[in-house]
Amino acid sequence: MTSEIRKFRPGDLVEVKSASEILKTLDENGTLDGLPFMPEMIPLCGKKFCVSLRVVKTCYYGETNGIRKFPAEDVVLLDEVRCSGAAHDGCQKACRIFWKEAWLRKAENVNTTIAMPDGGERLNATLKTVAGPNKYFCQSSEILNATADLSRWEKVGKCFEDVRFGNCSVFEMARRIGVWGYWRIRRKLLGPYGRGKNGVTPSQSLHLQPGEFVEVKPMHNIRETLDERAFNRGLFFTPSMKNLCGQQRRVERKLEKIIVDGTGEMRTLRNTVYLEGDFCGCSCVALGGCPRGEFSYWREIWLRRLNGAAQR
Repeated sequence: MTSEIRKFRPGDLVEVKSASEILKTLDENGTLDGLPFMPEMIPLCGKKFCVSLRVVKTCYYGETNGIRKFPAEDVVLLDEVRCSGAAHDGCQKACRIFWKEAWLRKAENVNTTIAMPDGGERLNATLKTVAGPNKYFCQSSEILNATADLSRWEKVGKCFEDVRFGNCSVFEMARRIGVWGYWRIRRKLLGPYGRGKNGVTPSQSLHLQPGEFVEVKPMHNIRETLDERAFNRGLFFTPSMKNLCGQQRRVERKLEKIIVDGTGEMRTLRNTVYLEGDFCGCSCVALGGCPRGEFSYWREIWLRRLNGAAQR
């Protein structure tokens, strides 16, 4: 494994190894260094993708939240490859999939014929998806087991690594650090952005469906739905979400159930959607940002339905 560390960089063309090759890298739980290979990944065996990012750190959200690292530093993300949740009771979190370098090889030609996955059934039979009643086993559930804490100075160092490995430019990193610093100072001086005065926060059901257009309400309307911590029924309205106030977006999908980071619990949600092209602005809360690119969660009470075609 040591020889493969830091082998791939953003822009490299890679091929996912065959199922039989991947099976040889896994332990009895279907993991490598604590990171599961999931059934949703098997159909990708033999296919080619570009590396989008080296994962020098990752955020996690659940009962607690923070930033951690993969100790072996051998994890990458592939362009637009997300988990379907098909093998995990239809989880709708749509996480970007983490790939150990041991599961990939350098590819020379994107136009070569792709063979059917080799040994997929045998691999699938060894993979674990359930950990107990209403507890699932996946990369999200195991993120704390597969990663390690970062010290304060390591968090700073990871910002330099993001630049060194080509994940972002110096100027982009400077912008991210500036955003993080601004919101950190503002929170200390003024409290959470957008905080309201509600003890019990209200809800509203618009029964939105994928493909419908909505407009994000003005910030003063959204503030009326939040408590003093800027939460609505346990869901945080992040500072970056304010950038969409007044904008029109298409509903990407309804969000009804997700697996919680670190616990594997399947949690149900109501009156919540993803908006097309809107991803978590982690630079507001994580020094240097985070590569996971999760969708932002929008309560329907923060939106208004648009009748007819919207002007984009």
